[in-house]
Amino acid sequence: MRTETNQRRPQSGRRPNSQSDSFSSGRRPNRRRFNGDRSNSNSRPSRGQGGGGGRNRKQPTFNPSQFINKNPVEVAEEVYVPKHQFTDFGLHGRLADSVKQQGIETPSPIQDQVIPLILDGKDVIGLAQTGTGKTAAFLLPLIQKTIEHKDEQTIILTPTRELALQVEAEFKKFGTNFKQWATTCVGGTNINPQIRSLKRRNHFIIGTPGRIMDLMDRGNLRTNKITNVVLDEADRMLDMGFINDIRKILDGIPADRQTLFFSATMTKEAEALVNDFMQNPVTISVSKKDVTDSIAQDVVPYEHSKKLDTLLSLLKKPELQRVIIFGAMKHSVEKLSIELSRNGIKAESIHGNKSHGQRQHSLRAFKSGNARVLVATDVAARGIHVDNVSHVINYDLPNTFEDYVHRIGRTGRGTKRGEALTFVPKKAGGDRR
Repeated sequence: MRTETNQRRPQSGRRPNSQSDSFSSGRRPNRRRFNGDRSNSNSRPSRGQGGGGGRNRKQPTFNPSQFINKNPVEVAEEVYVPKHQFTDFGLHGRLADSVKQQGIETPSPIQDQVIPLILDGKDVIGLAQTGTGKTAAFLLPLIQKTIEHKDEQTIILTPTRELALQVEAEFKKFGTNFKQWATTCVGGTNINPQIRSLKRRNHFIIGTPGRIMDLMDRGNLRTNKITNVVLDEADRMLDMGFINDIRKILDGIPADRQTLFFSATMTKEAEALVNDFMQNPVTISVSKKDVTDSIAQDVVPYEHSKKLDTLLSLLKKPELQRVIIFGAMKHSVEKLSIELSRNGIKAESIHGNKSHGQRQHSLRAFKSGNARVLVATDVAARGIHVDNVSHVINYDLPNTFEDYVHRIGRTGRGTKRGEALTFVPKKAGGDRR
């Protein structure tokens, strides 16, 4: 772990509130919309992965056969000794008690290092993977700030509606004890209740960039009083093409805000965003063991005419108890889910063509065990965290190594072991194991 201070720009170099040259000039990139962020009925079709047109899908750029790892070595992670307890942070007594009631005894590494910095008013870059406790790492100090100063207002941007709802659920564990209110603004749902909710005083506004932009354009969301900004899973938002929306949202927020940036990776695009919108941020990097080393991995060779039969045969094995299957496109994911159900395998699907309610229904069925299999596109599955997933199956190849790592990271979470299987056509060499 390391802590360092970014000194690229002087104190006076904070970006002005006006729209920047870098945003107003240049070619606007295509955006991959999957969750109805702009509107419920008139949004453009998704592009690339998770989209409906095979012509736009990028071809995989790596060979998954290189990552066969049938017997992963058990790597003992270094035991982190926190410098603080939750009672040491200066949190309100009831707030610290609510943490204890959730069964959280000691701070995780990201919580231990980030919470004091946020309470001190610093801009923070938190580099951490999912499952590290980062949501509580930013919510707890921001709730504390709002307890002390009732005029604090925070906006939290997330890449997917599912992640936004998870942040809202986490907030309800802590913030409602102090009569703090939050509104979640995501696409795929009726915008009118969100508009009505925004008319009241909200301490926290949680949402996806597209829906937040819609509400700003309509004049229902004013950002001139926002004091804190959180970009959660920023690398995913940038990868999904939300860069211009994020820039426009940040341009409309007062320059003397506190900005918190959480990401698993730091790309060049992310660095540009940090340099333009953050004030001398402190970087906290929490490294975890490489999931490609700790998860058993193998390839499944198949013949094109027997791909579904190969999958059905695989799913007969009792050890495949809770399985996420990744497909390339929305229509193929839905079709596969139907085929599995026809063959007696309880399956649900989650993709961009489903409404918000349908996606939540599928997710609940999978989490509760009523469905053994969840078939998903990459984009729709981002931000979804389900415990005890025994296997991940790449039925269609991911586009990039990063997508591969993200997919297989759905299993083997925490201290659990998991297995990832990737379907490879025999003519591509998938049978040479």
